[in-house]
Amino acid sequence: MEAWELDFEWLKTRSYLQKLFNRKDLPDLQEILFLIGLQELGRLKDTFTKEEKQVLIHIANCELLSKEGYYDFIGRDQDGWPHYKHVKQIPYEGVSAQEIYLKEKITEYFSIHINEIKS
Repeated sequence: MEAWELDFEWLKTRSYLQKLFNRKDLPDLQEILFLIGLQELGRLKDTFTKEEKQVLIHIANCELLSKEGYYDFIGRDQDGWPHYKHVKQIPYEGVSAQEIYLKEKITEYFSIHINEIKS
């Protein structure tokens, strides 16, 4: 995907989530990862600890990267939290390259939902 295409898809995804949650501002990368983590956890609670929020973001990263074989889903623990096994190294070095890759995976993750709304 070319840079301009990713920029367009990323803005479209952020705008979709902004409208979906009736927010004033566009959500950032960390907020979107948190939302994906919640989706993969499959349940809500009133508050999450800082550690739980970090784990939810980690779950989102693992889920997104599992599509390319970097992680394997191994199951849920007794509390229902998903767990993944690291399978291979991610070939993207540096924060900027990793962020671009995550944005691509996030836009793919939400593209089904965005297209359903248009139908």
